[in-house]
Amino acid sequence: MPGCGSPTSELQLDEPVLDDLGLRVAVPGAVTRIVSLVPSLTESIAVTAPGLLVGATDWCTHPGDLDVARIGGTKNPRVADVADLRPDVVVANDEENRPADLDALRALGVPVWVTAPETLPAALVSLDRMLRLACRLRRPSWLDEAVTSWQPDYTGDRRRALIPIWRRPWMVLGRDTFAGDLLARLGVDNVMAGDAERYPRVELADLPAYDLVVLPDEPYAFSPQDGPEAFPDVQTRCVSGRHLTWYGPSLAEARDVLTGQLG
Repeated sequence: MPGCGSPTSELQLDEPVLDDLGLRVAVPGAVTRIVSLVPSLTESIAVTAPGLLVGATDWCTHPGDLDVARIGGTKNPRVADVADLRPDVVVANDEENRPADLDALRALGVPVWVTAPETLPAALVSLDRMLRLACRLRRPSWLDEAVTSWQPDYTGDRRRALIPIWRRPWMVLGRDTFAGDLLARLGVDNVMAGDAERYPRVELADLPAYDLVVLPDEPYAFSPQDGPEAFPDVQTRCVSGRHLTWYGPSLAEARDVLTGQLG
């Protein structure tokens, strides 16, 4: 797998303030109020600059002592409540949040910064740019630790895995996903990586061969009691969904955590 690289560390005054979608965002020179619509971005900002966040979703669980206004879910934020918080910028994600909600915020004059990484290297660059350009912060030490923790590249034996994310109906990781890229860097190749969909619905009896099932505890709460019984003839591993799917401070420990859980 290719290495993670090292993103630019300092804000350049002449650097265009463009989000991951290439959209120019009218971020003020000094940012003091931020609303986050994504749990991993909430954690990233709260760990880097405590007190900068004034609002977050109901699903933003980290840090555990986060005390900010709650504005609904990632898929159904209360747009008026977000605007009432007078944020200098709202941070969002192209996959997690609905375009209609982000457009509604923009129509109210709220700057919206959208992230959209699909790989680990892209996530590391995306976080660096979001924190520097959208939040006007210095690059945090935990981001350097995350870069270091994913080096050197994995060189051991490889396994072919199915990675369910939901059941009733069964849904799995397909093409071009951050979690799939993370697993590939741990020697676990997604058997559905060539599917046309990013999160296809599947029938378990119709899948290609695999020798491992990886069961994260989010978005569906797979556990030793809920999930492995559907795969009696295949090795299963329950893993931390936060370490597999979040991009933020958890990346600094995700490699060790997931390596231990995958066995």
